[in-house]
Amino acid sequence: MSISQNSYAVSNHSTGDGRGKWDTRRVAVSALFVALSIVTSFIEFPIFPAAPFLKYDPSGIFCLLAALLYGPATGSVVVALPWVFRLFTNPAGAIMSLIMGLAGVLVGSMIYRAKGTNKALVVGLILAVVASTAAAAVMNLIVTPLYTGVPVETVAGMIVPIILPFNLMKFTINSVVAGLVFLPLKKALS
Repeated sequence: MSISQNSYAVSNHSTGDGRGKWDTRRVAVSALFVALSIVTSFIEFPIFPAAPFLKYDPSGIFCLLAALLYGPATGSVVVALPWVFRLFTNPAGAIMSLIMGLAGVLVGSMIYRAKGTNKALVVGLILAVVASTAAAAVMNLIVTPLYTGVPVETVAGMIVPIILPFNLMKFTINSVVAGLVFLPLKKALS
């Protein structure tokens, strides 16, 4: 197919098929999101008084933004790359954060991209919170006993009073901030 037959404009710097797949801007913005996610993953602070040992970091915001802008595959890369570095210092936390991040990014971006409307954005972000929070509960039941030796029954007893509220707060903050930033950012990048 020649360029004139294709209804999409091809950038001189495109590495994809001319439909915006991995052009220079997408690579640069995705790399920026990875860098911001790495840096902000080290900014940790407690947000849930009942469990000050659980820390919030804003790295998930950039993962959601990448997924909403460029799709689930790009969002998944932005989720995964920062946690690769953490595998060496905190393997349990990295694995759990990776799974929780992927759950939210995949669900949220697929729902938004299916319709592309503001309503789909809100529904996608809400379901991203639900998916990430559910993944957090499951991962805590599996990973925490393996890495800490805490019995599964003890972890199960922490799900409702500690793990669910903390993760609902964490993923809600990420989704609200990403939702507020997304539309102006999308407009600026188009």
